[in-house]
Amino acid sequence: MTAEGTPDVDARGPGATTARRRPVIRPAAPGRVPHPDDPRADDAVHRDPAASYARAAAGSTVDARERAVVTAQLGRPARGQPAVVHRCRWDLPTVVRVAPKLEDGTPFPTTFWLSCPALRSAIGTLEADQSMVGLNDRLQDDGEFAGEYAAAHERYVGFRDDLGGQLEGDPGAGGMPGYVKCLHVHAAHHLATGDNVVGAWTVDAAAPVRCHGPCVDPADIDGAVSPEDGP
Repeated sequence: MTAEGTPDVDARGPGATTARRRPVIRPAAPGRVPHPDDPRADDAVHRDPAASYARAAAGSTVDARERAVVTAQLGRPARGQPAVVHRCRWDLPTVVRVAPKLEDGTPFPTTFWLSCPALRSAIGTLEADQSMVGLNDRLQDDGEFAGEYAAAHERYVGFRDDLGGQLEGDPGAGGMPGYVKCLHVHAAHHLATGDNVVGAWTVDAAAPVRCHGPCVDPADIDGAVSPEDGP
């Protein structure tokens, strides 16, 4: 555990008939870097020291243009009244907060979603390397770590209830409170709020997040998705 209270990276766990253009994610390429020596290219995602549940709650639902950005990042329409609650160093969404129920009433228990393609890829590598096996072992063996994880679950559910009402069964997300099954969920939770020891471990282990330029080209966004396409 570091002095700041986050786990060490090497801890156990390694309609309209008018056609519309769909925004695209362009591959990172040197020519897209605003400045060849821009440090953002080598480490595009940083924690926000002001991250908190209060700040995550204050985020406003995205407008049509930003919805198009998130849609391009995710590769599918953004759902759940998304609000951007964390941005990368290119000032694009990294994490979005979504409502606990979709417009049709379908429960949507995962409140924080990771939209950044570069960070999603880095975390996917961690999962492929079996990091969750070690983290689940640690939950069994380290009472303090398990207690902090369970407490984060309680705060997560409380936040979600305040956001849009209680869901039947008080479901967790990403395996909380007693298991780890999706590191992307935990990283998003941590970046949005500063909470979640597994999320903190994941963000540390995925760093640095290399991204050679904005993942979504603004030229592809204007008019790409109508407001009716929503979340």
